[in-house]
Amino acid sequence: MADFRSFAELVLARGEQREDADAYLFLEYGVGGPETERLSYAGLDRAAKGLAAWLQDRGMSGRRVLLLYPSGLDFVKAFVGCLYAGVVAVPAPLPTEQGQGFHRVSAIVRDAQVGAVLTVGKHAPDMDAWLAQEGFSDVRCLATDAFTGDPAAWVDPKLNPDDLAFLQYTSGSTSEPKGVMVSHRNLLANEAAIQRSTGSDADTVLGGWLPFFHDMGLIGHVLLPLWLGSRAVLMSPTSFLRRPVRWLELVSEHRVTLSAAPNFAYDMCVRRVPDTRLGGIDLSSWRVACNGSEPVRADTLRAFAERFAPYGFSADSVFPCYGMAETTLLVSGKRPGRTAVLREVDTAGLEAGRLEGPFLQAPTQTLASSGVVSAEDFEVRIIDPKTREERPEGGVGEIWVRGASVSAGYWRRPEVNAETFGARIAGAEELGPWLRTGDLGAMEHGELFVTGRLKEVVLINGRNIYPSDVEGAVRALDPAFGPGAVFSVDTDQERLVAIHEVHPNALAGENLISAASRVQELISREFAVPAGNVLLVRPGVVRRTTSGKIQRTLMRKLFLDGAITPLHAVLDPGVRELIGSPGLEPVS
Repeated sequence: MADFRSFAELVLARGEQREDADAYLFLEYGVGGPETERLSYAGLDRAAKGLAAWLQDRGMSGRRVLLLYPSGLDFVKAFVGCLYAGVVAVPAPLPTEQGQGFHRVSAIVRDAQVGAVLTVGKHAPDMDAWLAQEGFSDVRCLATDAFTGDPAAWVDPKLNPDDLAFLQYTSGSTSEPKGVMVSHRNLLANEAAIQRSTGSDADTVLGGWLPFFHDMGLIGHVLLPLWLGSRAVLMSPTSFLRRPVRWLELVSEHRVTLSAAPNFAYDMCVRRVPDTRLGGIDLSSWRVACNGSEPVRADTLRAFAERFAPYGFSADSVFPCYGMAETTLLVSGKRPGRTAVLREVDTAGLEAGRLEGPFLQAPTQTLASSGVVSAEDFEVRIIDPKTREERPEGGVGEIWVRGASVSAGYWRRPEVNAETFGARIAGAEELGPWLRTGDLGAMEHGELFVTGRLKEVVLINGRNIYPSDVEGAVRALDPAFGPGAVFSVDTDQERLVAIHEVHPNALAGENLISAASRVQELISREFAVPAGNVLLVRPGVVRRTTSGKIQRTLMRKLFLDGAITPLHAVLDPGVRELIGSPGLEPVS
């Protein structure tokens, strides 16, 4: 990190060092199989300088520029071009690709005060029409794939470490998206932390399918190769979601050594990849299989390692980790050279805020450690969110973080920043400000166990119920069950609501009524709480962020608004009266 003042300076150095070596391969799947597009370090450097010169000529240096791209190497060229120009890139999901309209990106344009939009020619007409309709008359739109700038016209912006590199808009699992201000210092520090944690180097081959506009895809799959001077083999999220086996094929064919994904992706591979598609698959090169961005489930770690062991995958390669956009990306990861730590804990103790047990014949559950925190990169404390006092070893509280990777805050949100990024520990105020992550967890023997989201914990009968635990238990009940969202609503008391996707044709002759009864029985038995509210819905109804996190807060709002139409629903009378909407009548 000390050798470079900015990430742009690092990439310039890599272009000179690596020249015609491949920086990226992108696999585009068609009828006849994947077609491969290549981008060398020198090619990236030329394209980025040409675009940077165009941006500089139009006075964009220091301003925000929105990147709206389908998955592909045009995004990479545009992002690096923004770095070269001293422009603050604002990656966002292409609305037509995500099928979600322009509402979110319109809000980002207003919030970030965007000066230009970069995209590809295929989508430029839609972007122009949208900008005109929204009245963004002063926002230019450029199709960068049909554009050839003059690299010789580029001027080095002489960036400083604290200059902004990009705004990472959060995906909004519990709130409205906010723009995290990531500086060049943050970016350099976190890439160094990732390298140390994963043991990666110039020989590392990265690969995967994560969205480029999301922090894990951007920092982990797009920018880490540039930091290392290595290469990456990438494909689109759509390619993976249509056929999860393609991820495994990519690792096997290109000898990928490091690949990352949320927990749900590993679960999809276990559930949806038939043995008949695994002929010739060799996963022995996969040294670091990062699992993060949502609660890491012990059952998934074990199931993936066991399922793919015959194909060369080593259990030691499983790499549970923890991080967030506010810390640029990584905070903790599995200890090098060790198997992931799984901790069986007493269920009642966890609900009371302690890691303890297991005790003989008492109900237990297994937590997966998200690894250790490098003292060189971060300080992490577990804090009681009400008293702001530090919790003892094994005590559950809010995870507080500080270090060079921690962002200065959200763009144009001074009041939120004071609370979130300026927190101080009671009795140790002199230690300075900390980032409040909003995540609950505990430290034990140096291992960080993440237990849930502070705002999403369900309090029933004085007990803390973690939604992800209930959702995971229901999914394990039957292969027909897909993702779910668990939350509480208040009638005369807190009531648990479980919404779960189901594939009716996969219920092996069972009807939806008996399936819902099984869910109720499971929740009552395993969690000892009333389970009077179960909604079984079609696949795709449960909302998730771009990284796969369940949007429980949004699902709760949709439920209360009567905006969910179930295949079958069982509701307590008080909850049905609370909703009072015909939208909750089951479909035929």
